[in-house]
Amino acid sequence: MKYAEFLERTELSKQEILAYSHGNLVSDPPPGGCGVLPAPPILMLDRITKIARDGRRGMIVGERDITLDDWFFQCHFRADPVKPGCLGVDAVWQLGGIYASLRGARGYGRALGIGEVEFFGQIRPYNKVVRYELNIRRYTELPASGAAITLGDATVLVDDEPVYRMKNAKVGIFTEIQYSDYPHKSERSIGGQMNREV
Repeated sequence: MKYAEFLERTELSKQEILAYSHGNLVSDPPPGGCGVLPAPPILMLDRITKIARDGRRGMIVGERDITLDDWFFQCHFRADPVKPGCLGVDAVWQLGGIYASLRGARGYGRALGIGEVEFFGQIRPYNKVVRYELNIRRYTELPASGAAITLGDATVLVDDEPVYRMKNAKVGIFTEIQYSDYPHKSERSIGGQMNREV
């Protein structure tokens, strides 16, 4: 799809989510890029069912189908299969990143933190669908650096029942950070603070 169409989308299918994770959903990306999601198996979204924009606020809702043979049930834990809560947190960060890109942020995303996480339920192999609802409290573009930030609160539901809550999920989109020549050693092949001089 064209970049202008991407910016207007109110939902994304599984095929579109996969294409976005492989960096080929948008045929005419802007200079600096329009982000990517992690590829499977870390990709925690099968579809995005709602994208709403309201000034600096908004909402994005994603879903993932649960299957009996999901990779995380094979190792977490052998005698007690349960989806790791950290993957629910990552799914919320994934939504925050794609939301910023859908608002026009250019560059690539990084999780910046989360204020509070509460787990009061679990996701098991015979559940059907996990839904991630992220209410964006603030979307901010930082023109001097070209960065953008999303900040929001989230609820994770399994089969329509809330099981996790998160406050202050924060994601940043930054230009000039992509390490596209992996596995070669190059300017961006060493981690640490993102403003590090190499």
